[in-house]
Amino acid sequence: MASQNHRSFIFLIIIMLVFPFPTYSSISSSPFQENNPLPFFIHPSLPPRSEFEPELPQAPSDSANIPPSSSSGPINPGGLWILLQKSIGISAMHMQLLYNNKVVIFDRTDFGRSNISLPFGRCRFSVDDKLRIDCTAHSVIYDIVTNTFRPLMVQTDVWCSSAAVNPDGVLVQTGGYRGGADKIRLFTPCNNDFCDWLELPQNLTVRRWYASDQILPDGRIIIVGGRRAFSYEFFPKNSVFFSNAEVYWLQFLKETSDPREENNLYPFLHLLPDGNLFVFANQHSVILDYVNNKILRKFPPIPGEKRSYPSTGSSVLLPLRLTGSGSRLGSPSPEVEVMICGGANGGSYIQARLGVYVAASKSCGRLRVTDPDPEWEMETMPMNRVMPDMLLLPTGDVLILNGASKGSAGWELADDPVLHPVLYRPSEMDPQQRFTVLNPTVNPRLYHSSAVLLPDGRVLVGGSNPHALYRFTGVKYPTDLTLEAFLPPYLGPQYSQLRPSILTFEGPTDNIISYGQQFSITFTLGLHPPGQDFRVTMIAPSFTTHSFAMNQRLVMLDVVGYQQLSAFAFKVTVCAPPTRNIAPPGYYMTFVVNGGIPSTGVWIRMK
Repeated sequence: MASQNHRSFIFLIIIMLVFPFPTYSSISSSPFQENNPLPFFIHPSLPPRSEFEPELPQAPSDSANIPPSSSSGPINPGGLWILLQKSIGISAMHMQLLYNNKVVIFDRTDFGRSNISLPFGRCRFSVDDKLRIDCTAHSVIYDIVTNTFRPLMVQTDVWCSSAAVNPDGVLVQTGGYRGGADKIRLFTPCNNDFCDWLELPQNLTVRRWYASDQILPDGRIIIVGGRRAFSYEFFPKNSVFFSNAEVYWLQFLKETSDPREENNLYPFLHLLPDGNLFVFANQHSVILDYVNNKILRKFPPIPGEKRSYPSTGSSVLLPLRLTGSGSRLGSPSPEVEVMICGGANGGSYIQARLGVYVAASKSCGRLRVTDPDPEWEMETMPMNRVMPDMLLLPTGDVLILNGASKGSAGWELADDPVLHPVLYRPSEMDPQQRFTVLNPTVNPRLYHSSAVLLPDGRVLVGGSNPHALYRFTGVKYPTDLTLEAFLPPYLGPQYSQLRPSILTFEGPTDNIISYGQQFSITFTLGLHPPGQDFRVTMIAPSFTTHSFAMNQRLVMLDVVGYQQLSAFAFKVTVCAPPTRNIAPPGYYMTFVVNGGIPSTGVWIRMK
């Protein structure tokens, strides 16, 4: 018995070393704290400081403590959930990871007062929102390294807006609601506590609410759609003269709008390696030549349910594999495949408003858009899901999480939260083995929740506010201000000796990489040399909102050389993506993956 207890103690120490629990610091330190018994950035309605301390991750003692979740099939006990913050003061409706390892988070300005005050006594004055004077924040910036956050100030309503990061790493945020529907806002990363939102004097040409953004090869951002906005435009604009010529009509968006439900909002956008744009709305998809304002190709409709807001599913561009083809300048483009999962039956939104929650979609579809005659290949998820988030992991696998198994997106229009994430392996040959159900959270993530991949391989998860206001009591699913991290199975302590650790980059200066450039990565490994399944991946960070991770992109680089430098040190030489169409200019997280176990990502800049 003593020996068994000794082994258990050693195992506990190993877990603590591999997964250190976050230490308390619910907001970055400030000189104002010392002389102010109530810190200037804490709203008076918040609980005492001690109640903000992050909880240690604990497995539920029994299933009765877990909210109901629809699932079928065996549950693989994989992954770990950690509560990072009991409250960040706002609900994480929109999230964007920046290259300085900080995450910009915001919700909307017309929810009422949030639970975090603006600094220095600042207030917003608005006639558009619920409050004429609001001294609380509706945006924060979260530091993933220190597990701290501080409030930011947005001037106009950013509810249901869109964004992309430009080649310089600046977050360009577009549209919103009411007075914010035509606004353009910038957030420039900084390593101090003084950077904040900047609202530009120029506006979008069209008011855009529920639109989608995509970074383009030339560094511009295309903004597509929105409620009753059947068009697209660019930022920066093509000229300094703002006119109707800056807006391009897109009949496809009008044709995919359903009466009473729409089902074409937040269209799924994916930049293709030929430079054109894949656009999906409702059940339909096309290739758009946005330079000449021409539809080049129409694809068959996806079978089954509707997939766009409010019948909300999600979509990813599956990994672009440069090994063997498309890896060097002048080589053919890589094979391109789009995946869409979840959604709702037509009419689910209307029925949910009457209190009838229809079962959500259980299907996923894959479309190989580079095939001569592509057809959707359909698969069945382990559970029904509406409002899922889909994220590409460093391994090339897809994580599906959040959402509900019944109903639709919208205020109080979904029920039966899905608490179990699902891991999907697109390269698995046997379709029956592609889906794996992982360990559940205890926090329902319904309408207005989001998730983003972090450089250390964790997934940051927050939000859920399926109400018109901040409501914490008297409702079935209260407003959620928490922030969690999900650790996929590859971060388990049993894989520590297989996990690479990147030391240096050879070839690029300041980690700036040119297109088609060969460069080397030196890394260390534990007791085991790299196996046969060995790769280098780079991922563009996403802007995630309303179940769509805009601009996320994973490129598997061509490995052209490998050598062992010492017992534990190795060097791999790879080719950078050959064109801006394959990897638009900007910042990417780069990972070395050994046998399915990724390193921590290192930021590079494609330029």
